[in-house]
Amino acid sequence: MTQVIYPGTFDPPHLGHLDIVKRASAIFDNVFIAIAKNPHKNPMFDANLRKDLFDRIIKAENLNNVHTEIFDTTLVEYARSKHINLVIRGVRLFTDFEYELQISMSNYILGGLETLFMMPSQEYIHISSTIVRDLIRYKSSLKGFVHPIIEKDVLLS
Repeated sequence: MTQVIYPGTFDPPHLGHLDIVKRASAIFDNVFIAIAKNPHKNPMFDANLRKDLFDRIIKAENLNNVHTEIFDTTLVEYARSKHINLVIRGVRLFTDFEYELQISMSNYILGGLETLFMMPSQEYIHISSTIVRDLIRYKSSLKGFVHPIIEKDVLLS
C-alpha cells in the first residue's frame, strides 16, 4: 500500500492545493493532508476550520482515499507516527523550489523522509494562500482561486 503525506498550513486551501491532492490521490493508495497548526505564521484561519474546509471539499470531490489531520510537531515526527516516509510538496516557482529543497534536505537528514515535488497544473500556478488571504481581506471575489465551498463559507464569515 502506497501512502504519502501532503503537509502545509493551507491557510486557506485553494485550487492549487486541490489540484495536487487530486493528482496525488490518483497515484497513491492513501494521501494524508497534514495541516500544520503553525501559530508562528499567524494564520488567518484556525487549524480546525482549515481541516473542516478541506474535509468538505474532499467529500464533495469524492476523494475517498484522502484523509486530513492536524499536526503540531515536526514533519519528521508526524511522518514517523504514520510510518510514512514520502512527502509531496507543491512547487510553483523557482523561489519555491529553493525554499522547499532546503526543507526537504533537512527532513531527509533528520528522518529519512523523501520528498516528491509536484507542480500545480498551469491554470493554478499563479495561486497562493497569500494572494487568497489578500483577496479575502479586501472582500474581493475568490472565484477561480478557491473551491466554491470555501468561497461561500469565507465570504459569509
